[in-house]
Order: sequence, then C-alpha cells, then structure tokens
Amino acid sequence: MITSLARSTIGFRMVALALAATLAAAGAVATTPAPAVAADGSENEGADCQVPGLPDASSLPTVSRLPDPFTKLNGTRVTTKSDWRCRREEIKRLAEKFVYGEKPAKPSSVTGTVSRTGITVNVSHNGRTASFSAGVDLPSGTGPFPAVVVLGGFGADTAAIKAAGAAVITYDPLAVGREGTPRNNKQGAFYTIYGANSSTGILAAWAWGVSRIIDVLEQSGGGILRPDATGVTGCSRYGKGAFVVGAFDQRIALTMPIESGSGGVAGFRAIQGESGAQPLSSAYSEQPWLGDAFGSFTGSPARLPVDTHSVVGMIAPRGLFIMDNPHIDWLAARSASVAALGGAEIYKALGAGGNITYWSAVQDGTHCASRSEWRTPLQQNIQKFLLDTGSYTGSMRIAANKSGNLAEWRDWQTPTLGDGDGGGDTTPPTAPSGLAASGTTSTGTSLSWTAATDDTGVSGYDVLRATGASGGTFAQVGTSATTSYADTGLTPATTYRYQVRARDAAGNISPVSGTVQVTTQPGSGGGGCTAVPAVQTQWSTGYVVQPLTITNTGTSAMNGWTITFTLPAGHQLAGSWNGTTTVSGQTVTIRNVAHNGALAPGASTGSVGFQVNRPSGDTAFPSGYTCA
Repeated sequence: MITSLARSTIGFRMVALALAATLAAAGAVATTPAPAVAADGSENEGADCQVPGLPDASSLPTVSRLPDPFTKLNGTRVTTKSDWRCRREEIKRLAEKFVYGEKPAKPSSVTGTVSRTGITVNVSHNGRTASFSAGVDLPSGTGPFPAVVVLGGFGADTAAIKAAGAAVITYDPLAVGREGTPRNNKQGAFYTIYGANSSTGILAAWAWGVSRIIDVLEQSGGGILRPDATGVTGCSRYGKGAFVVGAFDQRIALTMPIESGSGGVAGFRAIQGESGAQPLSSAYSEQPWLGDAFGSFTGSPARLPVDTHSVVGMIAPRGLFIMDNPHIDWLAARSASVAALGGAEIYKALGAGGNITYWSAVQDGTHCASRSEWRTPLQQNIQKFLLDTGSYTGSMRIAANKSGNLAEWRDWQTPTLGDGDGGGDTTPPTAPSGLAASGTTSTGTSLSWTAATDDTGVSGYDVLRATGASGGTFAQVGTSATTSYADTGLTPATTYRYQVRARDAAGNISPVSGTVQVTTQPGSGGGGCTAVPAVQTQWSTGYVVQPLTITNTGTSAMNGWTITFTLPAGHQLAGSWNGTTTVSGQTVTIRNVAHNGALAPGASTGSVGFQVNRPSGDTAFPSGYTCA
C-alpha cells in the first residue's frame, strides 16, 4: 500500500491506472503506481523553518561515506514524513553555503509577459534592474499547456516533449549567468542584481532565472502556459543546471537532467575513485558553475556535510528522471548512479519510490544524443507529473559497466517514516522466492521470481547483481514493480549472479532471495536476434508488455527485424507501439519501424511494447517469441 506524504501546502494527487498504449514506459511498472505529486505552490516550502546554526568549514569532520540525509543538524533523526520539510531546508542551507552559493528568494519586483511565442522577465531589487527573455514553442491543441524549460537548447528531445502535450520554453541561461568570466567579475542578469563579485555560482544563478520565469507564468493567469505544471531539462553543463533548478524550486513538478557529470548529479565523494571521471578541481575551475566556497573541498569532498544524494532528496517527492551516458568516462556515470541510489532511499522513505527514474543503460555513446531508450519514459514522466494522466512508475536502469554500489557508500539505514504521529509500518516483506533466469543471450537475460508478501503490500523489488561465479559484491542494478526484470547491456561469455529483494511503501526491505547464476552466450556467429518480453503491468482483464527487448545476438549489424509470438486463446491485441503490427488468428507479427530497425552486434532496443485484453481472471501470457 502506498501512503500519502503529510505536507503543509501540497498533497498527493492519485493518478488513474489507465495506460496510454502509444506512450508505454520502457521498464517495469507497478499495478499500484506511486502517486504523482503536485508541485508546491511556493518556491521554497521550508522558508519558515528554524534552522540551527550551520557549521563553519574549519570544523567539518571527514566522513568518507555519504552523510545520513535523515539526521538533522541537532543530531536527531527524521521520524515522520512531515519532518522532511524542515530537514530539506537544512540540506538546502548546507548546499548553498558549501556547494552552490546562495540562491536568493524572489526579488522585490518581478514583472513580465507571456505570449504564444515568448516570455519576457523584468526584475528590480535594491535599486538594480535586469531583464531577459525566453522562447515558447507550443504543441498542437488549444491549451493551456504544461511546459518544460529547456536550458541551453541542445540535448533535449523537444519533439518528444511536444508530442507528449507539453510546450517547450527555450531558456538561455548564459543571459542570467555568463560563462567565461572570472569569479570576481561574474556577468549576467543575476549578477547585475546581486553584484559581480557574488560568491554564488552560475548554476544557482541559472536556477534563480528559471524561478523568475515561473513568477511571470504565475502572474499571467495561466491562459497559455500552466504555472503549476512546469518541468526542466538540459544536457551536459545545462544538465547540471537543470538538476539545481529542480532542487531549489519546489514549483518544478518534473526535473530531467541529462549527462550532468561532475558538478551535476554525480556524487562528490565517489568521483575521486572513478577512473576517467572529471575531477572536482577541473569542474570547479572550468567555469564558475559551483559556488566560490566549494573550492576548498575539491581535494577533500569527504569534509562536505552534504553530497548530491541529499540534493536528489531536495527534489523528492516530485518527479525526477535522471538520464546518463555510461560510454564516456569523463561524465562520471558510476558516481551518478551512487547518488541516484542514495537519493532514491529518500523517495522510498517518503512513500514515493515510483517517482524517481535513473537510466544509464543506453547503446548510443554520443554525448547529448536523443536516445530511443529515453523517449517513452520521458513522455510517461510528462504525462504523470505535468498532465496528471498515466501511471508510470520509475525504475533504475543502470548500465553494467557504470554500476555503483550504494552499500559501499552508506553506513545509515533508511527509516520507516510515519504519517505524523511517530508511528508507521515497521514490518519488512518476506524474501522473494523462486528466482530464475531465462532467455539468456550474449548481452542480456530475463529474470522472474515468486512475489514476496507484506502486511501492507509490496511496492517493488530491487535487482542485485555480482560478476563472476563467486566473490565480488552484489550491487543494485535495477528495480521492478512486477515479478520480472530484463537485464541488458551485459558482456558476452561472462558469468553473473543475481539476487532480488522486496520493499514496501514505508521503505522496509526484505531479506534477499536465493541466488541464480547465468553465463551469457559468446556472441559469435553470423546473424540472429532474440525477443525478451517483460510484463510491465497487469489487471484482471488485460496487461501491457513493455519493453519487448529485441537484441542483435550476431556479429554483424541488423537493418531490420521481425518478431512473432502467440496470444493465448481469448486474448486480443488492443494496441502496440514502435513497431508495425499484423495479427492472424492468435499469431502476432511485429516488424521494426524506421527509428529502431538498425542494431549493431550486441545492441538492443527496448522501445517496443503492446497491450492485450483478456478474459477476466485469465492469468496466461503470450508465448513462443521468435526473432528474425
């Protein structure tokens, strides 16, 4: 059972279970999804919290592991969900003081205009004035529309955003915080207002600019763009910016950083040990992205009282979709997975574990490419958090070569937070049983298991993996809200071991299941492909298979594929996506479309899916999948 989060000004809005077939998620989805969370009506909900004195830099101890996000400055731990509001404020103040610099509250005067093609922003504060503007690109329809602010104009899949029904606000952050300037002479609208020698880094300045855009949207009355349904995204340096925007403005309903690297989502402590990752000293000196105070921690991040997993927690329980690239070492994807897994514990404690997605299992290694693997979950996140439709549940899709192990980075446990009275569920689920693997190819395998039981209901499963027939450490590589999981991106001719554990909405974690061992195929030979289904969600009269993962198991490139399978008697195909589908009796044939037919050796596509209607109570699924 998923509980509500007690908050002072916002509440959960439960999302209907109806699933749009053309926008089904790539990854496991629960039959009881995490509720969408309305963006708060204020920029900073915890502004009224009484925060104890912050420590001085000289007094900070060295803490090698991720600081406990649930321990308050006074040494006590968070015990209820309502406690998180003021604990978040403590984290915000620490992050401002030691990492990003202060992001000031709303200036004394913010005015502007909103049209169907653009937004103007005029700011006045303490006798200083500054202005900037942003472009608007509307989707089809009459509106008013939700909108996604795109920082920097590249790396974001704007076509997918508009196709999902959201407008695109094109924001040039350099007009607010210019790059290429020395720290003692920063330029842009923010520094015109607060001074060229401000110690605030330009990531926080960019975040301030987006907040002022939302101020203008609120003043406009919402006739064109809805001020209560705003998302943010950006890639590379602008991914760093998008992450900070979402963390520091609680009116942002959906935050989607892409390949943000050092200074972005990547955990500060983990970066030092990640081979090839951009060092913190480089990220600090490349541009004045981070606050001036961060300079004294680039060589000793273990002294920081916060890390990026807690900044992820500042976004909780709102929507968060982190997209990462495991093919470029400089981008520190392993460290980002550590931060995402750590931050996901905060989401789980708040009963919103389904509101966060981390996805680095992608084939294309080009920096800031628009990737097919992300298109469907991107649109599903927009549906859930900006349009209030759909039932997407987030998951962790972590690339095997950049998989961090949270157990190595924390010595704290996730508390079971009550709804306000100090109580709450403290009973963990039973361990899943019957873990089995099937359909193992040179680059992937399909796992299934028997459901765990819990007194209030299992909300999901964590999938753990270790490399080799013995030894090694099991690390979380993904999550599933059903009893199956398709692991992709594996190395040919390699042995892997898997375990699964269950969790409930209160964050209680079960013992691990038994271990299953697989050895991937060599991957040699000419052609060949496999089709591995994953049941995303099911109900008494139907189900959705997504993804249907097609993998090239040969050694030469494929330019097209054809999948066939058999529906059980009485089952009828209700819809499909990202494939050309024909039905003859109970036999279904799906052929590739233009954007997903080309597969390099070992490459996969998880964009294909379909929905089926079945007689009430029938629990059968399709069988006989073949790929040619």
